[in-house]
Amino acid sequence: MNDANSQYDVVVVGLGYIGLPTAAVIARSGSRVLGVDVNAHAVETISRGQIHIEEADLEELVADVVARGLLVPSLTPAPADIFVLAVPTPLRDGNVPDVSYVMAAVRSIAPVLKRGDTVIIESTSPVGTTEQARDLLETLRPDLSFPHDGGEAADVALCYCPERVLPGRILIELEGNDRSIGGITPACAEKAADFYRRFVRGTCSVTSARTAEMVKLVENSFRDVNIAFANEISMVCDSVGLDVWEVIALANRHPRVDVLQPGPGVGGHCIAVDPWFIVHSDPERTPLIRTARTVNDGKVDYVVDRAARTLGERQDIRVACLGLAFKANIDDLRESPAVKVAELLAKRFGDRVDIVEPHTQALPKAIEGSGAQLVDLDTALGRCDLLLLLVDHREFHALSPARRAGKIIQDTRGIWRD
Repeated sequence: MNDANSQYDVVVVGLGYIGLPTAAVIARSGSRVLGVDVNAHAVETISRGQIHIEEADLEELVADVVARGLLVPSLTPAPADIFVLAVPTPLRDGNVPDVSYVMAAVRSIAPVLKRGDTVIIESTSPVGTTEQARDLLETLRPDLSFPHDGGEAADVALCYCPERVLPGRILIELEGNDRSIGGITPACAEKAADFYRRFVRGTCSVTSARTAEMVKLVENSFRDVNIAFANEISMVCDSVGLDVWEVIALANRHPRVDVLQPGPGVGGHCIAVDPWFIVHSDPERTPLIRTARTVNDGKVDYVVDRAARTLGERQDIRVACLGLAFKANIDDLRESPAVKVAELLAKRFGDRVDIVEPHTQALPKAIEGSGAQLVDLDTALGRCDLLLLLVDHREFHALSPARRAGKIIQDTRGIWRD
């Protein structure tokens, strides 16, 4: 825990899948970092040099920087020069962006801000969120001046710089990937860029805060639209009896074609959420983005219906849902289509459903009490006739043809094509 009067170089608010690796990487660069989270369990875990999430090589790094006093976890902010906000921005009912966590983080740091500080929002946010944070700070700290486009120099710089990392490679990509750094004024952007250049090897491009906010949304919406194309093609190939992965592999031999891979839907904290931020900002001009979201969400129902037909035809068989995470080899279940598939099957078929997820020790609350069981792979293979592959974890890649022999296979990831 920190001394409330101590001075840190950087405060990172939010110690989740993005905030904790970010805080650790900044600390490794030599800055003294205060990591803040409202989750007391997370703060206590990190204070012991341990982690409450799963990410490659992160625990060793956290143990090192905590032991050296470069990363200090806390429940409350303290004075610093740089404040990085890395908190969730989920969707409310109706696919409406929820920036309440960002504004709560802004409120939490307002009392400790001083002249010369820089506030950077990394949370994926609708266009205009950085300005909204500025407006809130002006009401909370009327003794300080904050930036306005075309205005005079301000006491506190406000910027937006979205993360751009892949789970499982976060530590590598935090340092190696390019960054889009947007300031409410050019001076704000340059000040933030100087900070990122301390630990980022990629190019740090400066722009406006609104542009940087839109860049993040465009990146993930591009991915979502292209995955929707692959998912739609996969369903068409099923209906005409073709191997979608062979079709895509051959199509991609065209020099100007690069079709992505289909799956059971789209999950994670970005791609399944961020497109709605654009749709919400301009519903009339975003039919393509909205349709892509509908296609990808609808792929879950398609996978469930296909498995349910098999289970309905054979009352004596069980299904093994292989994987719950939203991508391979991680423990992150946020917005995971695999969880939604398993939940819907469990509600319909109860104790005929086994679930194998090597990266978790407990079923999600939505599946608890359904009769479905979380089992290891050997148990599932011993008693399940239908293998429904939902996540391409390395453990499932390694499952030999001999061990799959005689099973009904429904492979949404295309890894068992031998």
